[in-house]
Amino acid sequence: MRKLSTIQQDVIKQFLNTRKENEETLFAHPSYQLEQELLHWIKQANEEKAKEVLSKINNLEKARLSHYPLRSLKNSLICSCTLFTRATIKAGVTPEYAFDLSDIYIREIEKRDDPMLLQELEYEMVTTFIKAIRDYQKDPYQNEIVDKAVHYIHDHILQPIQLQEIADAANVSANYLSTLFRKIVGFPLIEYINRKKIEESKYFLEHTNSSLLDIAILFAFCNQSYYTALFRKYNGITPKQYKQLRNIG
Repeated sequence: MRKLSTIQQDVIKQFLNTRKENEETLFAHPSYQLEQELLHWIKQANEEKAKEVLSKINNLEKARLSHYPLRSLKNSLICSCTLFTRATIKAGVTPEYAFDLSDIYIREIEKRDDPMLLQELEYEMVTTFIKAIRDYQKDPYQNEIVDKAVHYIHDHILQPIQLQEIADAANVSANYLSTLFRKIVGFPLIEYINRKKIEESKYFLEHTNSSLLDIAILFAFCNQSYYTALFRKYNGITPKQYKQLRNIG
């Protein structure tokens, strides 16, 4: 029989000690059924049902994932984020986009030290991941080429996006894609990209302390003034006014 490594022995020892502690404190993990029910409603993009099940889970005692309560809560939320990410991918969202959301939320979990704010963040994650699923599942254009273009734009929203790159992803010429996109969507492809970038930038206005210049650079706008002008064009107010209306910062 092959001898267990020191690491394997340590893991087994920790497992047995944890099981003993749980038995002594009468702790039981939330049922697998509840967890699967939560993931089911996320994949179905049913926000109301998903949050209802999440509340049931959170009314139960949480697992102790660290000797420090705050660290334990953060670890629990990171586990939730991982599960939500997998459910989102299974619902059809591309892994790249889902993992980008996951990275953002894990960083946000690490930044927060207030247990109440951390609990609120878990519900916010449900809302955001379900929104991503809805964005990917809706098919307003009923055209495979346009849908490929739209998905490419969503997946590369934080990068400079060239028309030829999108056309290559959709397996058509750039001229054909431009004409088709405008005919079906109702406005030029470049405008769709700008609208999407502005919409996605709202997350950073609401949930980070990033400056307007940093956000403009993040979304590959040429400068802050152009970002501000586009934001006002599509929302009727400036990014700064948007933050003030949302009582942020």
